Amino acid sequence: MTARPTQRRTAVFALFFAPGLTMSSWVTRTPDVRDLLAASTARMGLILFGLSVGSMIGILCSGALVARWGVRRVIMLGTASVATAAAVIGVGAGVGSGAVVALGLAVFGFGMGGGEVALNVEGAEVERLLGRSTLPAMHGFFSLGTVIGAIGGMVLTAVEVPVLVHLAVVAVLVLAMLCLVIRYVPSGGGRRTVTERRETGGARATVWKDPMLLLIGCVILALAMAEGTANDWLPLVMVDGHGFDPALGSAVYAVFAAAMTVGRFAGGRFVDRFGRAAVLCASALVGAAGLALVIFVDNQVVAALAAILWGLGASLGFPVALSAASDSGGDPAARVALAATVGYVAFLVGPPALGYLGQHFGLRHALILVLVLVVAASFATSGARSPRTEHEVTSVHG
Repeated sequence: MTARPTQRRTAVFALFFAPGLTMSSWVTRTPDVRDLLAASTARMGLILFGLSVGSMIGILCSGALVARWGVRRVIMLGTASVATAAAVIGVGAGVGSGAVVALGLAVFGFGMGGGEVALNVEGAEVERLLGRSTLPAMHGFFSLGTVIGAIGGMVLTAVEVPVLVHLAVVAVLVLAMLCLVIRYVPSGGGRRTVTERRETGGARATVWKDPMLLLIGCVILALAMAEGTANDWLPLVMVDGHGFDPALGSAVYAVFAAAMTVGRFAGGRFVDRFGRAAVLCASALVGAAGLALVIFVDNQVVAALAAILWGLGASLGFPVALSAASDSGGDPAARVALAATVGYVAFLVGPPALGYLGQHFGLRHALILVLVLVVAASFATSGARSPRTEHEVTSVHG
């Protein structure tokens, strides 16, 4: 069947929603998993390193897999891996095995990392067909999934539902969602013949030398680390750093996820009006303000409200910068893959680095590293300024 652009958009919405639901379901149970594993902060950082390793393997393989198989098969592999990972993490927590939890997180990271590039390639193509900015809204469905997963996780934590039961149900829901919508993703999208792959090999290598694209990658690095830090550590920061109980720590993460969702659904209008560079700069500054309040103000109400600023600031970094990367020159799939690869470095170094720093200085003070990177990113956002976009913005206001 030939899917209409609106059907493809709906499918991408659902396929972004699924890993968001899975991610927040795991995140809201991190305090319980930590207790079941009797793990220190440093050991939790090492366990979370499985997520980083899996993500990097997925992201590094994704460009070649999309070229060989097309986006549809890579999305199927990625989403199925995410569902499988949820069940494995649940089993690991149930039997008290940090190694099994780390393995599950590695599988989850592989599915997220590989599927993310394919989803963004498909999303960028749908955006082109529709003729308007839709990538922020697509990522908004990821955030909507995190909100719903966080609320569910908060409730299930409060009523003491076992982690294994919780994550097994999530796995079934994600597989059902995949089966319902994958038929609307064209089977040949992104696929290249052997000859085409050989011809574009040199072009893909030169993409790494594009200075503007590298600036975009730096912005993604910082804002992805801000987002990933919250996904990995926010409930524990609130529990250990601000004295919340586990259910309220999950509630603060739900607030963060809600702010991410609002920012992504509303962000497309700001991008169309003010341009990518200005929006990314403002996002970095707002996110930095939220991080600073969490770090330096010892007040639970302020910390919970600061999570809103943190979420709003991090919300547009990944989708807007990836959209800029796709639009920055030829071979958009290679450019998206490169920008996402640079961004996933944050997921590789973030969890163990923050775990190590948190063990020695406390999780709140460990966040200073993220704060410095986000402030620095505000000076690199000019890389997201494209001639086409800036011409359109000038035309709107001129």
